[in-house]
Amino acid sequence: MFSIPSLDIPPLAGAAGRVRLPGSKSISNRVLLLAALSAGTTTVHDALDSDDTRVMLEALAQLGCGITHEGPVLRIAGLGGRLQRKQASLFLGNAGTAMRPLTAALALLGGDFELSGVPRMHERPIGDLVDALVQLGCHVDYLGNPGYPPLRIRPAALDTLQLDTPIRVRGDVSSQFLTALLMALPLAAQRQAIAIEVVGELISKPYIEITLNLLARFGIAVQREGWQRFVIPAGSRYASPGEIHVEADASSASYFIALGAIAAPASSPLRIDGVGADSIQGDIRFTEAARAMGAVIDSGPNWLAVHRGAWPLKALDMDANAIPDAAMTLAVMALYADGPSTLRNIASWRVKETDRIDAMAAELRKLGASVEAGPDFIRVMPLPAGGWRRASIHTYDDHRVAMCFSLAAFNPDALPVRILDPKCVGKTFPDYFETLFSVVRARSVPVICVDGPTASGKGTLAAELARRLGYHYLDSGTLYRIAGLVMRRAGLEAGAQDEPRIAAELQGLDLRFDAGSVFLRGEDVTDAIRTEAAGMDASRVSALPAVREALRALQLDFRRLPGLVADGRDMGTVIFPDAPLKVYLTASAAHRAERRHKQLISKGIPAMLDSLRADLEARDARDASRSVAPLKPAEDARLLDNSEQTVDQSVEQVLAWWRQVQPFDDA
Repeated sequence: MFSIPSLDIPPLAGAAGRVRLPGSKSISNRVLLLAALSAGTTTVHDALDSDDTRVMLEALAQLGCGITHEGPVLRIAGLGGRLQRKQASLFLGNAGTAMRPLTAALALLGGDFELSGVPRMHERPIGDLVDALVQLGCHVDYLGNPGYPPLRIRPAALDTLQLDTPIRVRGDVSSQFLTALLMALPLAAQRQAIAIEVVGELISKPYIEITLNLLARFGIAVQREGWQRFVIPAGSRYASPGEIHVEADASSASYFIALGAIAAPASSPLRIDGVGADSIQGDIRFTEAARAMGAVIDSGPNWLAVHRGAWPLKALDMDANAIPDAAMTLAVMALYADGPSTLRNIASWRVKETDRIDAMAAELRKLGASVEAGPDFIRVMPLPAGGWRRASIHTYDDHRVAMCFSLAAFNPDALPVRILDPKCVGKTFPDYFETLFSVVRARSVPVICVDGPTASGKGTLAAELARRLGYHYLDSGTLYRIAGLVMRRAGLEAGAQDEPRIAAELQGLDLRFDAGSVFLRGEDVTDAIRTEAAGMDASRVSALPAVREALRALQLDFRRLPGLVADGRDMGTVIFPDAPLKVYLTASAAHRAERRHKQLISKGIPAMLDSLRADLEARDARDASRSVAPLKPAEDARLLDNSEQTVDQSVEQVLAWWRQVQPFDDA
């Protein structure tokens, strides 16, 4: 996950490959709560690991539920309808799928609880659910604004509840209110049937279908009369199904279905694993909308394959009430359509993680689009070539805003898109951007080169730049040492006989630089490449032409999305001559010798300052006079003398240059 203030996505040109989606948030949090309420132990496979599921698991643990993690598998020892702990303060973040069902369940289980969340959660309505619970005889109080969390729940005896008359709940604000009651009321239905009546039109019906499907898996056979009346039979008791598998998230599939429709060729459709035509999730109906816009979609029991059909995409006018989360993706797809597109009956967008109608309208306008928005609709005009603008997308701490606007990077004007607060995707899809980058092709991946002499601090500067930008990092100065280590571990010798095999070992090498450490095939080899023997191996292997060519190819392979910061002595002159920003970092020999002296002394290595300075000056002279790739600034490099600068000052200077190269309006 990119835990940085902003992530720049360069212009994208195509998509192909295969993605595996994370588990459904809606299913995961329902399964976790149902498993906790049941008797017996439930083994849960493929549950989503995200912010929302973590707050649910933490809350269940606080209530005394036994939870065991075994890799991707969860084992939940159910409470059997009886709490182990009857007093707790539960923080539920911005997870509506935790706040609403837990409120109802705890109101019936008996105990003293406070439920709170982030500020946005305290703006999301819960009054209709609380009204239904109070009507039933539960004790729920508001600790802030009436109708909104935070809440205080006090014990209510089951034998005092008013179960003889139907419990009425509004259905036109959020389907989560009905879901919460359906999941909680079996706790009170041992002696008599309990009826729920929906007031007004029930929105997001597919989410209620998910709830009913999962209730049946846990032994509760709800009787449904249309979408207005639901009856929980007398004698209902939760029972663990033993094992349950969580489907991949159909809402998350929408971004990759759209990706295929926009950018995948017919010869190589984008494959999406984990969800298919037989999904129990309503958002699988997004495929119907995507097909209406021109996508070509094939599907199987647990997979989808998508490629571009009509282009430009076809405009659509649809009632999106059944797929409120996935429909946000259609608003961005509409930018690539042949006419205006309208999404109707989406009033529920206004009570989600943010006011999604206003949020989508504001960010689409930043891109240059004309947008109309009303109480329950949004109308988006397509953006022709020449009309797009560079945009910094404000994400409102809303994961779906961040994910769907990544698709704007396919714009015909080849402009990058900046996603602010990209870590908000952690709510449902922590690895979204990594997954996206694994299947898309960029028009050009940006590179920042940092070259300079020994001890200039280029490695420290480059690593920090990469961290702040979320880019990959290449420490080219260690490559011959790594090549020597690979050679030694393969049992080869630095001679003509083994030269081809050494070069072959280096092709596509799994190599990563992170936080000052070097990882080879997942192993930290930082210390192993710093030994005297490793240095000697590096000297020998560097004389082999095939090895030098293999390492050149390896360096070029580091140019991956979303970008690269490369440090060395010839990054800007030889390896990446087309890099949009090249920095030549230097400092006086005296300053560099002093830095190296402090570094060695801190490690307990004796050193003489005058000797270090003389060595550096001699090395500078050798590097500058090499016949192959002599040390010198690239013609278009920006010179940075950091003799009197801190690392932070140098980083800020280079970032300022980068903002000149790639300007965005951060308004």
